[in-house]
Amino acid sequence: MPARAEYPTEGDFVVATVTSIRNFGAFVKLDQFNDREAFIHLSEVAPGWVKFIRDHLREGQKIVARVLRVDPGKGQVDLSLKRINDHQRREKIQGWKNEQRAARLLAVVAEGMGRDLEAVDAEVGGALVDRYGSLFHAFEVASAEPKAFAKEHGRSAWVPVFLKVAKENLVPPRVTILGILEVRDPSADGLEHVRAALLEAEKVDPAAITVQYVGAPRYRIQAEGTQYKAAEEILRHATEAALGKIKGFGGEGSFSRA
Repeated sequence: MPARAEYPTEGDFVVATVTSIRNFGAFVKLDQFNDREAFIHLSEVAPGWVKFIRDHLREGQKIVARVLRVDPGKGQVDLSLKRINDHQRREKIQGWKNEQRAARLLAVVAEGMGRDLEAVDAEVGGALVDRYGSLFHAFEVASAEPKAFAKEHGRSAWVPVFLKVAKENLVPPRVTILGILEVRDPSADGLEHVRAALLEAEKVDPAAITVQYVGAPRYRIQAEGTQYKAAEEILRHATEAALGKIKGFGGEGSFSRA
């Protein structure tokens, strides 16, 4: 799938492949920018003094680097390997892998439509990236909320094929939120009343709500959903159900977010 920008932006993290190593630095190709050449100076390979650059790099190696300078006029891009931490490196690699997967899925969409990949990408790829931030996230949304996705994009011929590919290849992402329920009932049947209140919370959505004992009168309540707002709404209904039940028995309760 074609790159959506000709050059990276200063400060960006990029995935690159080492193509040539010299005593003064290394040349790489930028995987997300049509294999455009970039350069890593010896001083930007690693913290401290680098005696042998080949102790840190090898030809064919896949790396993640930070963009230091971009000069389109000269066609020059300078990178740094040392100005990036492990967390940033892992996140970038995962994002790059996701986009590689999304490109393959879009090829399946094109095949399902009986059209050329470049034509389908030109028609919908850029617009989906603009709308969702990345093509992979567009597939995630299509998998998690197909009705909303279809409504958003109307009756275009690509939509049902896109939804089918998303459903068959992606498990919707899950969001988990937690809170603490405190429920008390000092009556003789208080224990049964508390149990009934907690069951009332689980009844709201047995597949999404989990209640765990922490230490009387505190119970951890967990809600799962494909979207944060949906999980929040499920949690709210569950806690209201539990508190309404315990208060109906004459007990008391409260809820706080973990």
